[in-house]
Amino acid sequence: MKKILFVTSEAHPLIKTGGLADVCGSLPKALAELSQDIKLILPNYQALKTTEKVRFLCSIRVDNRSVNILETRMPGSHVTVWLVDYPVYYNYPGNPYIDEQGEPWPINAERFALFCRIAVEAAMDRIHQGWKPDIVHCNDWQSGLVPALLSLEQDRPATVFTIHNMAYQGLFTGSTAATLNLPGKLWQPEGLEFHEMLSFIKGGLVYADYITTVSPTYALEIQTPEFGYGLEGLLGHRKESLGGIINGIDLDQWNPETDPYITQHYSATTLNKKLLNKYELQRRFALPVNERIPLLGLIGRLVEQKGIDLIIECIPEMAAMDMQFVLLGSGDKGFEKQLKKLAELYPDNIAIHIGYDETLAHVIEAGADIFLMPSRFEPCGLNQMYSQRYGTIPVVRKTGGLADTVVDTLPETLANQTASGIVFNEASSSSLLEAIKRALILYSYPDTWKKMQTNALKMDFSWQRSAEQYLALYEKLEADTQLSRRGD
Repeated sequence: MKKILFVTSEAHPLIKTGGLADVCGSLPKALAELSQDIKLILPNYQALKTTEKVRFLCSIRVDNRSVNILETRMPGSHVTVWLVDYPVYYNYPGNPYIDEQGEPWPINAERFALFCRIAVEAAMDRIHQGWKPDIVHCNDWQSGLVPALLSLEQDRPATVFTIHNMAYQGLFTGSTAATLNLPGKLWQPEGLEFHEMLSFIKGGLVYADYITTVSPTYALEIQTPEFGYGLEGLLGHRKESLGGIINGIDLDQWNPETDPYITQHYSATTLNKKLLNKYELQRRFALPVNERIPLLGLIGRLVEQKGIDLIIECIPEMAAMDMQFVLLGSGDKGFEKQLKKLAELYPDNIAIHIGYDETLAHVIEAGADIFLMPSRFEPCGLNQMYSQRYGTIPVVRKTGGLADTVVDTLPETLANQTASGIVFNEASSSSLLEAIKRALILYSYPDTWKKMQTNALKMDFSWQRSAEQYLALYEKLEADTQLSRRGD
């Protein structure tokens, strides 16, 4: 049994702003189910939704500040949660990182540096709980200083740092290093300095024993200028200690056999019942109810990263084909306006819902025949996995986690029963349109389509599988650490 300290700035259902919280809520639970001793540490934000009892654990002085550590549990699990309680820094309303105007909280560097220092104290058991982890697993820039600070400790645990999205790096002015009283040894270009700025993410990338990211393809992509955001050289240098492990999905929450949000439950053996969900989706979006016409869906943020501009360029041609398209999402106001206009132009083919609606997301996954996900980059992505679980065929661009989780439909993949979607290469509207046409041709062959749906439904996207890969990594790292200590 491994003792694991899991360091994150958000975890669902306690607090969530995006995919980071989904992973950090699910992975610790999956590791606990594999009989590991795991504790999760995160700041005690005002907006935290705790359902279990919260008790005082201890107080600790760091940088002349008295900080309390509280203890609770993850809702619906046995995972212990330690909350770093320092109201001056964390008792802010709403979002953990930004204010109501969308501006970062002005003292984010101080807030997350203190969080990292407390995580280090916990990792070295200087909080006197008689529990010292074998592994400290950190996530994204907010916990990036933990591997850096632990690198200065004697007899420290092994460290893993997971990149969920390289676009977010935790960059602050160079003078912040002095404000935070960081050890001089860390403040150098080979350390936390990045073009005279302080980079939190570099703490993880330079000092962690191993770096993971959320898909094998994304692990390769971030070593290129297009996806590395200026850190591709460092990542290339560390490539022997860098790998990708695909995120899992919540198989209870996304299950067409039990989903409380959908009209008709179904499985691989009762695929014909999926049709009733299509009727319901057509009704909800006021589209002509028609079982024959292929129905395409999209759920996502309306931003360039997700390829929404490519979709907009394709819509007039899509509307001219015999098909329907529904979209749920919000984001760039310009994209929202263009999509609304297109829905007014083609009321029988195109329907748009601006905003987010959990129920509707499930209705679309169950009711659509085809799911569009033409992302320019996608570290892992979840909707392409939800879609396959619902026998809804994804059309995706070959990038990041999309490339790793969708098998393109070709004669050989149909023959070996792995074909589960349509994959295209180029981030252009013409390539997307060709992929959509290919999907529509395959849809016109019901037997082939049913084979693809059955293959998709059988794919294993469980968190258990991901947790087993993390556990194997932890075991290897611990063994390596013990070997190197004997060598010393």
